[in-house]
Amino acid sequence: MTDCRLYLITPPVLPANFEDQLAAALDAGDVAALQLRLKDVPDTELQKTIDRLRPIAQSRDVAFILNDRPDLAVKLGCDGAHVGQTDMKVRDARKILGDLTLGVTCHNSRHLAMEAGEAGADYVAFGAFFPTATKEPPEMAEIETLRLWAEVMEIPCVAIGGINAQNCAPLVQAGADFLAVVGAVWNHPEGPAAGVRAMLAAIAGQ
Repeated sequence: MTDCRLYLITPPVLPANFEDQLAAALDAGDVAALQLRLKDVPDTELQKTIDRLRPIAQSRDVAFILNDRPDLAVKLGCDGAHVGQTDMKVRDARKILGDLTLGVTCHNSRHLAMEAGEAGADYVAFGAFFPTATKEPPEMAEIETLRLWAEVMEIPCVAIGGINAQNCAPLVQAGADFLAVVGAVWNHPEGPAAGVRAMLAAIAGQ
C-alpha cells in the first residue's frame, strides 16, 4: 500500500463546463490538491475563476493551490501557492503566504530543492519526467533525483510532467509523495472521473 496521492493541475484552457468536470473528477476518488494554473490572463478573470472553482475543491477537502500568485492566494482564500524558479524568491513567497502552503518547482535539481526547503517551501516539485504537451520543461528530470530526495529528506516531493496511468509506476516506487497530472485526467477518453480512477488504480497497484 502506497501513501502516494494525486495532485491535479487544471488544463491550460478551461472548457465552458469545467466546473462540472472538476466536480466529477474530485468525486471520483482521493485527490490531495488542485492547482489552478492559468497563464497570461488578467487578474479580474483569474479572480472570477478562483471564486468559481475554489469552493468546489475546498468543500471536498481538496487543497486549492494557485500557481504563481501568492498575493492573490492570500487575498482570495486559497490554501496556498506554487511558484517556479523565475517567478519570485521563495523567501518572499513564504512571507506573503504566512501559514499557507508553498510549493516550489525544482526541475531536476536536489540543490534547488534544498534551497527551497531552507527558504520555507512545504513541498518541492521535480519534473518533467516524461514528454509533456502542457509546458516545455528546461530539462528532463531523472527518477534517481526523486529517489535520492525521498530517501533522505522529509519535505514532501511532487513528481510532474507527462505522467499517466501507464508510466507512473517507477515514480511511485521511487517515493514520490504526490503525482501531479494534467492530461491524464482532463484528456482521458472516458472523461475526467475515469482519468482520476485510472490514476488511483495505477498508484494503488504499486
